[in-house]
Amino acid sequence: MKIAVLVKEVPDAAVEKRIDASGRLDRSGEKNLNPYDTHAIEAAVQLKEGGTIPVEEIVAITAGPAGAERALHKAVSLGADRSVLLSDDAVAGSDVIATGYALAKLLERESPDLVLLGQQSDDGENYTIGAVVGEFLGYPSLTQVVKLDIAGETITAERQAEYGYDTVEIDLPAVISVGDAINEPRYPSLKAIMGAKKKPLEKITIADAGIEADKVGAAGSKIECGNFTEPPKKSGGTIIEDEDTSATVEQIVAWLDERKLI
Repeated sequence: MKIAVLVKEVPDAAVEKRIDASGRLDRSGEKNLNPYDTHAIEAAVQLKEGGTIPVEEIVAITAGPAGAERALHKAVSLGADRSVLLSDDAVAGSDVIATGYALAKLLERESPDLVLLGQQSDDGENYTIGAVVGEFLGYPSLTQVVKLDIAGETITAERQAEYGYDTVEIDLPAVISVGDAINEPRYPSLKAIMGAKKKPLEKITIADAGIEADKVGAAGSKIECGNFTEPPKKSGGTIIEDEDTSATVEQIVAWLDERKLI
């Protein structure tokens, strides 16, 4: 079995998110591997280590700027065997449909038996990319999977839903978006971190992948962004000095009463 894991480089969680002049997310600050994707990598590694099914290879795949190779190095240090980076200016500005199309074309080159990815990205908070990729590939897809078993060509998955859990069976090949409750990702060892940069990393363009330029980027996107403005700054709170306890209590009660909180 060959497993492909879709990953993404996202702004670090500590970085304040901003929209640039073009209407896109400003990605100039510190960046990291999308934390939700680490659960997908861990799920792939556990399938490989479990021995129930023979997993010959785990390949990490992403689309992004040249710097996104750092996220791929992290993915390899966590257990992927090699990685593929689609880096082409034509892909910049792709919406979820255009991104899903590009990723599907990358996956067609790899012909994996199973595609895994995290439930969402930490920047766009989009939960649908797995379903979009599955649609382009013609593969069945599942989301919010928190338990995964494979026997032969059949996947038995437990999905987390608003009302509880669903148990679903689908056939391979398939696209599975795993929830963050599926596992606890491991920490990479120092040896794995040092060795990650020596593992194969293939950099390709849209021409290499057979991607049509008018189906990606701004030209291939259906979403149009309007004007963005920063939210109004919050005013400072009221500080009451407790010089007179009775007066302080009266001020607090008056404040609550004014807002109909009591």
